[in-house]
Amino acid sequence: MNATSPPPSDRHARLFPFRASPREASRIGSILRKETVGGALLVGAVVVALIWANSPWAAGYEALRDIELGFAPWHLRLSLEAWAADGLLAVFFFLVGLELKREFVAGDLRRFGTAIIPIAAAAGGVAVPALIYTAIAAHDPALRGGWAIPTATDIAFAVAVLALIGSRLPSSLRIFLLTLAVVDDLIAVAIIAIFYTDSIHPVPLLAAVITIVGYGALAQLGRRFFAARPAAAWLILLPIGAVAWAFMHASGIHATIAGVLLGFTVPVLHRRRDRDRDGEDGPGLAERFEHRFRPLSAGIAVPLFAFFSAGVAIGGAKGFAAALGSPLTLGVMAALVIGKPVGIVVTTWLLTRLERVRLDPALRWVDIVGVGLLGGIGFTVALLVDDLSFASGSPENAHAKVAIFAASILSAILASIVLGSRNRRYRRAEDHEDGDAARGGSE
Repeated sequence: MNATSPPPSDRHARLFPFRASPREASRIGSILRKETVGGALLVGAVVVALIWANSPWAAGYEALRDIELGFAPWHLRLSLEAWAADGLLAVFFFLVGLELKREFVAGDLRRFGTAIIPIAAAAGGVAVPALIYTAIAAHDPALRGGWAIPTATDIAFAVAVLALIGSRLPSSLRIFLLTLAVVDDLIAVAIIAIFYTDSIHPVPLLAAVITIVGYGALAQLGRRFFAARPAAAWLILLPIGAVAWAFMHASGIHATIAGVLLGFTVPVLHRRRDRDRDGEDGPGLAERFEHRFRPLSAGIAVPLFAFFSAGVAIGGAKGFAAALGSPLTLGVMAALVIGKPVGIVVTTWLLTRLERVRLDPALRWVDIVGVGLLGGIGFTVALLVDDLSFASGSPENAHAKVAIFAASILSAILASIVLGSRNRRYRRAEDHEDGDAARGGSE
């Protein structure tokens, strides 16, 4: 029995993380490459915003951020900061809806056995940070609303870090990170919809639902038409989606929820009669839309949102020290740096025991710890929830942003240390196997 063989009692246990088919692995690899570029742009936008907001020209940044555009009678006279948070992020959440639907219809999450662990791990990675934040900061009533800030993972930033330090890590680990982040986004959407809606206006909400249903009906009936003609989606579906977004914005529910619901309506699979008649077995409409719109999300929408949201005036060394001394900052940082990995790893370990699932022999539990540390990188959705929790320009809003930045950097460093050492180990193992194969061939 070799070192990686399972004990006799575990021979028939299922493996975790679950290995995807070659086609699914190729699709996920393409997503990760795009998110890596998006992560680099995201970090660049944050750095520019922070430098500008803390420079002698900070007034120019604030003036740019506060420029208002739009049609006031339709309640769409918004600042550029609000357009970025409510409008551009709807593109990001549309991609979230597409990916979620695809995972639940045709991906690993369609089967209970493969879905239960990443779903539970994501839930643990949300619950434990919320509890840690509450224990540290919730004694102050003014800070209780920030409990959801440290619950979200920024997939673009996390994947960018993984790409830089994890070139030799097993693909199953990358797939686990992406699946975990997809479910994490679903939970974040639910939190925003449930806990950050003050009042609901039924007429605009009904209009939004009707428009979304119409969008979905067109996408379902014209799936071949929209798949074959990329411009048609921009000329027909995009205006309908914009109308649905405007109604959702007027309803009182955060407008980004419209993006998720629109993504849910896009068909994933081909119709049976189309497959039977044409032998069509290529990417469905949801996958095609994902391929077309992901560069828009990763390259424009998310970096612009980060640019307008991340520009907080720290106030020099004294201001930074004051922020670090705040219970809010300590709560967010502890929740992200400690709570995220603890919630993800402990929940995963418990589920593998309860579900009789065995860790993939190619991996070690320290690899899962590294993924848990990457989960502590919270940027996009964390910044959005911060802006929903605390008034823009308030000390609480600024302190939360400082905490998000500091915790994300610290989590990235810790993950790089853990996964970097593992990456070197995997590289040595591959080089050793390649050397053995070359010697065997020469003989």
